[in-house]
Amino acid sequence: MSITLRPITAGNWEQCVELSVEPEQKDFVSSNAYSLAQAAYEDDCVPLAMYHDETMVGFTMYWHLPGEAIYHINRLMVDEAHQQKGYGRAAMEQLITRLRAYQDCRGIDISYAPENHVAQRLYASLGFRETGEIDDGEVVALLTLVHEQS
Repeated sequence: MSITLRPITAGNWEQCVELSVEPEQKDFVSSNAYSLAQAAYEDDCVPLAMYHDETMVGFTMYWHLPGEAIYHINRLMVDEAHQQKGYGRAAMEQLITRLRAYQDCRGIDISYAPENHVAQRLYASLGFRETGEIDDGEVVALLTLVHEQS
């Protein structure tokens, strides 16, 4: 699966804003326009476009506060025309690898609507475990990382 995560730039932000999830999924994730506005004003957010070859198929965003051991994935969406092709899983695997490379990263958390069973299964299959915490009505799940000593 050739999925790459690339920065949002002046050349691709409009394409990113045009991506959309299925109508029944709209309550599960903020729009990409909102996410890009958030990233513009919150320095700790890192927005990334998800590409299959040269086609933008989705969007993800994470954030991290300096000094914290947990990185937070606060967006993951695959455009409705590109769902059910494994792109979300491939993007999550790449994002986990990227975040794991930071020496201060001891865990990654993500949250999702309790009724979003597709997200719950995906994240659980990647090792995320529900913490019992509810944040703004969403279930929080944590992937605990262990770094090898050098």
